[in-house]
Amino acid sequence: MTTLTDQSTLETLADDYWRAFLARHPVFATAVGAHEHDDRLDDESPAAREAWRHTLADFERRLADAPDGDEITRAALHEALLNDRALLDADMGSFNVDPMDGPQVALLNIPSFQPHESDEDARRLLERWRAMPAALDQAAANLVEGRDAGRTGVRMLCTKAIEQLDELIARPIETWPLVEVAAELAGIRDDVHAVVRDEILPAFARYRDVIANELAPHARPDDRPGVMHVPGGEATYQALSRAHTSLDLAPERVHAIGLDEIARIDEEFVTLGGELLGTGDLHATLTALRDDPALHFTTREEIAETARASLARANEAVPEWFGRLPKAPCEVVVMPAHEEKHSTIAYYREPSPDGSRPGQYFINTYAPETRPRYEAETLAFHESVPGHHLQIAIAQELDHIPDFRRFLGSTAFVEGWGLYTERLSEEMGLLSSEMDRFGVLSFDAWRASRLVVDTGMHALGWTRPQAIDFMRAHTALGDNNITNEVDRYIAWPGQALAYKLGQLEILRLRSEARERQGERFEISRFHDAVLGEGAPALPVLRRIVERALP
Repeated sequence: MTTLTDQSTLETLADDYWRAFLARHPVFATAVGAHEHDDRLDDESPAAREAWRHTLADFERRLADAPDGDEITRAALHEALLNDRALLDADMGSFNVDPMDGPQVALLNIPSFQPHESDEDARRLLERWRAMPAALDQAAANLVEGRDAGRTGVRMLCTKAIEQLDELIARPIETWPLVEVAAELAGIRDDVHAVVRDEILPAFARYRDVIANELAPHARPDDRPGVMHVPGGEATYQALSRAHTSLDLAPERVHAIGLDEIARIDEEFVTLGGELLGTGDLHATLTALRDDPALHFTTREEIAETARASLARANEAVPEWFGRLPKAPCEVVVMPAHEEKHSTIAYYREPSPDGSRPGQYFINTYAPETRPRYEAETLAFHESVPGHHLQIAIAQELDHIPDFRRFLGSTAFVEGWGLYTERLSEEMGLLSSEMDRFGVLSFDAWRASRLVVDTGMHALGWTRPQAIDFMRAHTALGDNNITNEVDRYIAWPGQALAYKLGQLEILRLRSEARERQGERFEISRFHDAVLGEGAPALPVLRRIVERALP
C-alpha cells in the first residue's frame, strides 16, 4: 500500500486507482477487456470489504496531497472515490435480494463475455467457475448477517428471486450458460460439467433455501419498500442519490422536479392523443395505448427485427449530427431466458476494447404481446445509436484521458445522455411513424415518474402499490414493465434519479450554448464537446461545454 509520504502525480494516482478498481471488481474487469483477473470473482467477504475501505481512504489522502494536474481528471477521481465509498457504506448486499442483478442472474451472464479461446482462457474460466459456490455461500451469509442486524429486504423481491432460482434449478444443466460456453472446450468440458452439477447447482439450491426459509419470513412488506425503513436508510439514500446524480439535491426537491415534468408530459400526451387517437383526456389516451392489441407485438422475432432495423437506420443518420463516431460496431442480442422474465425491457453492454466483442444492445422479447410497437424504436435509439453505444464506445476509444475515465463515470451523464437521445432521434427524423412519437413521450414520462416514485418510496414513505399506481396513471408502459421497474427502483435506490436529471442538464447546456453562440452554433460540435471527455459529473460537464463552446 502506498504511504502518505508518497506524493503521486495525478497521472500516477489515476493509473493506481484503475488497477486497484479492476482488482476489486474482477468480473467488471473481464467485461471491459482487462483480463488479469479472469480466474476470480468479486470478493464480498467482510475482510475484503474492509480492505477496500482502507484502500479508498488511502486514495483519498493521496488525491488531497497530489500536485495540480488536469482539473477534469482530478474532479473525476474525486467523484469516483465518493461513489465507491457510497456504494460500500450502503452495503446493499447485506439485505438486498435482487431479481435483476443478483447472483442468479449475474453469474449466469458471465459466459457472454468470458474469454474461452486459448488453453489459458480455459484454465481461468474453470477456476472462476470453481469459485462460484463460495461466492454464493458468501452472498447468503451476508444476507443472514444483515437480517440479524435488523436489515431486511422486501418480500416481493424475495418471491421473484425464489421463482428465478426454482426455474434455474429445474433446468437441465446442459442448458445453463455456464455449461454451454464450455461445449467446444474439450480440455475442460467434463470438468465444467462436473463443477456445475456437483458444486454450483447445490450452491444455488442452498442460496435459494436461505432466501426462502431465513429471509422471506422476515422481509419487509410491500407497504415498506423503501431503504428509509432500513436502519441508517435515510443517510444511505442521500449518499446513493448523490453518487448516481453527482448533484446535492434533497429528495423533496427531486420529487418536485419529477412532478413538474409529469405535468408537462401529461399535457403533451393529451394533445398527441387527440391528434392521433381521437381521445379526449390522459386516462383515455393511456388506456388506448396500453390495451389495443394492434399496438403491441405478436412474436419475439418482430421485436428483434424492429430493434435491428432501428439501429441500421440510426447508423446511416448519425454522421450528419456527430463529428466523432466510434470505431466499434453495435449489434442486437436477444436477452437470454434465465433473466428475461424479471428483467427490464433492454440494456446495453459495452464493446471489448480489443475489438473481439462489439457493443451489444440486449432486447427483452419475453411476452411479446405486452411490448408496445410504438416504444420499440425509441428504446433502440436509447440503448444503441445515438444513445449508449455512441457515448460509451466513443469514451472507450478516447486516447487523451486516463483509463478509469474511459470506462467509469457519472450515472447521470451516461443515462442522461441515453434519455437525451430519445428526443434527439425525433429531431433526426429517425421515427418511422407518427405513432412512434408516443414512444418518446411514454419514455420521457417513465423517467420523470422515476423521480417521483424513487424518492417517494425511499424518502417519503410511499408503498409499492402506490408507486405502481402512479406509473400506471402517467405512462403507457405495460403492467409487467411497470412492476419490474418499480421493483428495480426498490433494489437500486437512487439509480433511477440519474436519467431525467442528466437529460435536463444536457438540454440546459445545449440551450445555453445555442444562445451564446447564435449563428456559430453547430449541433455536431455540441455533441462532440459533450462526448469528448468520457462521462463526467454534471457540474464538470458544464465547465467542459462552456469552455468548448464559448
